Amino acid sequence: MVSIDIGLSTLAVFVPASIALILAPGPDSLYVLTRSIGGGQRNGLASALGTSTGILVHTTAAVLGLSAILRTSALAYTVVKYAGALYLLYLGVQTIRHKEDFDLQVDDADTDAEADSGGGVGGEISTDVDTVESYRRGVVINVLNPKVAVFFLAFLPQFVTPGAGAWLDMSLLGVTFTVLTMCYLGTLALVSSRVKAVLTNRPRVTDAIRWAAGSVIIGFGIELAIDERVSG
Repeated sequence: MVSIDIGLSTLAVFVPASIALILAPGPDSLYVLTRSIGGGQRNGLASALGTSTGILVHTTAAVLGLSAILRTSALAYTVVKYAGALYLLYLGVQTIRHKEDFDLQVDDADTDAEADSGGGVGGEISTDVDTVESYRRGVVINVLNPKVAVFFLAFLPQFVTPGAGAWLDMSLLGVTFTVLTMCYLGTLALVSSRVKAVLTNRPRVTDAIRWAAGSVIIGFGIELAIDERVSG
């Protein structure tokens, strides 16, 4: 019978290491931040959930051995890398061009609802970007980053004892990493969504944030595109 072979001593090392990695700035956290400020709390949480879903996809791929293809095949890695880079470039340009995604006007109906409820995190603010789209983009940004796939393939096995139950241990660690990621990105979404209410009717500031966010996302895309690795 296959059993879980992960003790508290393993988690005591895995959890802090994971938190340190999760807190490192990257395209995922920047996208959540951007959607929280530009689209409000719901869009921020949706993008955070999308990123977390992407991590589960990478975990599954690592457990099934699919991520090994990206580590050993230069062609597969390059194809996914450029697909991810192009998508980041696309999102960066869209962020800069689509000013409506940063429409920080508060609807009268939402303002009344906020007053009736005694307030909320950033209020219930209108957004032109559907939460489903924010979720989908969060998934795609994470899944189309081959560096994440290779990272999971190298990171998770370090905390797993080889054997019949290794896949179960890797799955548990992957889920743990996902939960930690969602906690961080969810908190980031809730906190940064407050900025939207503060910046309402301040177009110059919001334009600056929009350009800065779009430019950084483009920068992440360029960084991914020029990433060099040695296939093993």
